[in-house]
Amino acid sequence: MSDMPADVNQLIAMMPFAAQLGMIVDEASAQKVVATLPWAPTLCTMNGIIHGGVLMSFADTAGALVVFLSLSDDEVTATITSTTQMFRPVRTGDLRAEAVPLHRGRTTATAQTSLFDSEGNMVSQTNQIQAIRRSAS
Repeated sequence: MSDMPADVNQLIAMMPFAAQLGMIVDEASAQKVVATLPWAPTLCTMNGIIHGGVLMSFADTAGALVVFLSLSDDEVTATITSTTQMFRPVRTGDLRAEAVPLHRGRTTATAQTSLFDSEGNMVSQTNQIQAIRRSAS
């Protein structure tokens, strides 16, 4: 993609919601996205546990990014389905997302994002399908 930002920090600037979450992109390519989300009390529900919606949002954003990085200049993407399995709560430390493409077709792409806690335990796994469309411009 020719309009690709020169560094991964610029990717966050393109996604205001990711910045609102506090997401940090550590590595980004069409083959893999690795990102970090620091624990913060504003992301939690009762007892200091990161809210499930935060886990899903973080995973969806990382998965969409790995698909976005495979698009041509005249394509856009949006999530059309997403399924998340949650395995354990997160009460402290950073979350790490690892998103990889599973399939790329002409009109859809499937990405899988695994979230890990600071001890390397899998927290959740999300599979999502992204629509691929021609941009309006």
